[in-house]
Amino acid sequence: MNSSYGDSVGGSIPSPAPPDTVVALLTGTDLSNLHEDEPQPQQPFDDDDYSGEIREYTGAFEGPEKTLEVMFRRINPADDDSSLCSDSSGEFNRVGLRTLSRPDLDRICARARCTILSSVSNRYLDAYVLSESSLFVYPYMVVLKTCGTTTLLRCVAVLIELGRKIGLEIDWLGYNRKNFSFPGDQMFPHGSFHQEMEYLYSHRNLCERLNGNGYTLGPVTSDHWFVFVADHTKRYAEDNDTDRVLNIMMFDIDETVAKKFYYDQYEARIGPDETEEEATKRISMEQTKSAGIDQLVPGASIDPRAFEPCGYSMNAILFRSYSTMHITPEGGSSYASFETNQKVTNYTPLISNVVRAFRPKRFVMTLMADEGGLVQMGSNPLFEGSTSKSKIAVSFNKTKPGAKSTYKRSNLASIQVEDDVCCMMGNWVLEDGPG
Repeated sequence: MNSSYGDSVGGSIPSPAPPDTVVALLTGTDLSNLHEDEPQPQQPFDDDDYSGEIREYTGAFEGPEKTLEVMFRRINPADDDSSLCSDSSGEFNRVGLRTLSRPDLDRICARARCTILSSVSNRYLDAYVLSESSLFVYPYMVVLKTCGTTTLLRCVAVLIELGRKIGLEIDWLGYNRKNFSFPGDQMFPHGSFHQEMEYLYSHRNLCERLNGNGYTLGPVTSDHWFVFVADHTKRYAEDNDTDRVLNIMMFDIDETVAKKFYYDQYEARIGPDETEEEATKRISMEQTKSAGIDQLVPGASIDPRAFEPCGYSMNAILFRSYSTMHITPEGGSSYASFETNQKVTNYTPLISNVVRAFRPKRFVMTLMADEGGLVQMGSNPLFEGSTSKSKIAVSFNKTKPGAKSTYKRSNLASIQVEDDVCCMMGNWVLEDGPG
């Protein structure tokens, strides 16, 4: 098959994209036109729960996450929640995917080469901090984010199997990631976007709804965003906050901020009776407060995790919404991300607060939303102003209240995929240093 590559903008985006927009629709297997510096796909191995390649840490860590979002629906539409698997033995009455056992969840994570470290729950969802990023489980939706050299897409077959076990089938699937900083470190099936799509297509015998298209947004010579969406389906919206997801990926964060996420910057033990687990919890909260992360998610239940020798992850849940943050502070590849599906009408204050907390030299912002979500938002932070005038001013220096640093949007891309899902991506670069 041949690939189709050209400029395109989705039909229902609220504001037209500027001339610097770059969007490619990938409909074939030849992706050579992308010019992405990724290696040739590796040879696949036996794709089962016990197979997989393990690679040693090279000193550089791939911070930007791979994200898999899978919606499910009842196999028998006549069924209601009472006819599905339910669990009322705990604090919350769980139905659907939330009834999956811990061994089931461990199996999902093992396929991606990560493990569950901790969790926090409310009546709407369960949030798990992983050794590499996060897992969120709703009654009819799973969101799995993994960083580093994890093998996220290897979870798909297990998700299909476990869903059927509890009377559910896949209704919609979306996968996205930014282009890799260290593509040569990745493992099968993440050697290239071409390989990732081919791997998803190989599951069509398990679920016909995995027949979709791949897209790239942004300049192929710089930061860009890959998106795969299984089309010809309708999202199952019951109990799911899926109207919009905002992701801020920050690079070259301020060195003084990055230093806060090194484990040895905090007292290892504050008493002879403090256990190692208690020390980790204490240091995790100290890092959270030192960086002001708790102030980014007011009112939410927070589950933070500090890593040795460095690194940090955090999940926060508030009613039906989640926020998640992941930080890799290593010099030369420092990175911090903040993602949320909160239903916010104005994201500008949140974006400014996040950027102010980490002071990156550049950041990439993506937004995936349906048309209803875009209408509820009102103003769209990615599309405000022309490219030459679109700037975000942030105050970094508390001793100089009027001094602000400015981030300029260098490019913008948008496309409509499926009937009503809009994907948008913009790059911002620090125009001047902190005032």
